[in-house]
Amino acid sequence: MTQDSLPGVSYVIPVLNEARYVEGAIRTVLAQDYAGERELILALGPSTDDTDAIVQRMAEDDPRVTWVRNPATDIPAGLNRAIEASRYPIIVRVDAHSELEPGYTRRAVETLDRTGAVNVGGLMNAQGRTPFQAAVARAYNSKIGLGGGQYHGGSVEGPAESAYLGVFRRDVLFEVGLYDESVRRGEDWELNLRIRAAGHTVWFDPALTVTYWPRESWSKLVRQFVATGAWRGELVRRYRGRNPWRFFVPPLLVVSVIASVVLGVLQLTGVVSGWPSLLASVVYLGPLAYLLLLCWVSFVSERGESARDYWLYFLVLPTMHLAWGIGFIGGLLRGARDVRDTSRTDV
Repeated sequence: MTQDSLPGVSYVIPVLNEARYVEGAIRTVLAQDYAGERELILALGPSTDDTDAIVQRMAEDDPRVTWVRNPATDIPAGLNRAIEASRYPIIVRVDAHSELEPGYTRRAVETLDRTGAVNVGGLMNAQGRTPFQAAVARAYNSKIGLGGGQYHGGSVEGPAESAYLGVFRRDVLFEVGLYDESVRRGEDWELNLRIRAAGHTVWFDPALTVTYWPRESWSKLVRQFVATGAWRGELVRRYRGRNPWRFFVPPLLVVSVIASVVLGVLQLTGVVSGWPSLLASVVYLGPLAYLLLLCWVSFVSERGESARDYWLYFLVLPTMHLAWGIGFIGGLLRGARDVRDTSRTDV
C-alpha cells in the first residue's frame, strides 16, 4: 500500500477508573507511526477518580481525541458505543492498561492487507512497576500462568482462535453484530468465535507487541480472575464443544484441592482409615504435582532476581489459578450474568 492509499484508523478504548494508566495509553496511540487518517474514541464509564478530567483535557489539546459516554460500565458496551461513533474502515481496540509500540498500527494494517484476515492481533507483553505487579506480569507472560494462548508467547505467525485486543475491518464487526453486550468478560474470544463462524480469518502476528499493565494489588487480582473465570464458565455453558481444553485445568485443580482437604480431615478424624484411606489418598497426587510445578517455575526455570521475586511469583501463580478456577465452577454451575469485574469499579 502507498501512503495515499492507507485506510483511516479509529482507535477505541473503554475506560473506567483508569487515572493511573489512561494518559499513557492515549499518548502511545497519538504517537503511532502511521501516515493515514486517525481518530481516538474513548468510551467513558462512570469513573470515580480523575479519569474523565484527564481524557477531556487531552481531547481539548488534540482534535483527534474524542469521547462518548458508556453508562452501562461494561467493556463490550463501551466498545460498541465507540465503534458506532467511529468513522474509519479500520478499528484498533486499545485497553486503558495497554501501550502500543510505535509501529503497531502500520504493521497491523500491512498484515491485514497481506493475509486477507479481518482481525489481527499480536503479543501481550505484560510489565510491572511494583514488585507485586511485576510478579503478576511474569505470570501473564508465562505458559504456566495463563495457559499458553498464542498471544502470551507464541512465535509462529498464522490463523488464530482469538486475538489480543485486535485490529479489525470495521464492516465485518457490523456484519457479525459487534460485541455481545451480554458477555461481560471473555468478549474477545466470543466475538472472534462468531467472526470465524462467518467464514473469516483471525490472524496472529508475533511482530505486533502491546505493553500491558496488570492489576496492582492482591484484592484486585483476585476479583479480576474470579470474574474472568466465571464468565469463561458461562461461555462453556453457551458454546459447549468449542472451548479449548486448557480452560478446564484450573477448575480441576480447585476440585482436587478441595477433595484433598476433605479427605485429610476425614483421615485425621478417623472417619476414613485402612485400605480405603490408602486408596483414596490418590487425590493428593494432583495438588502435590501442582506444588512441585510451582516450586520448579518459581525457584528454578522462571525465577526472578531476588528472594522476594521468587516468593511473590510462588504466591501469585496459585492466586490466579485458584481464583479463576473457583470463578469458572460458579459460572459453569449457575451462569455468570450477575457477575461483574469489581476490580474496575474502585480506585
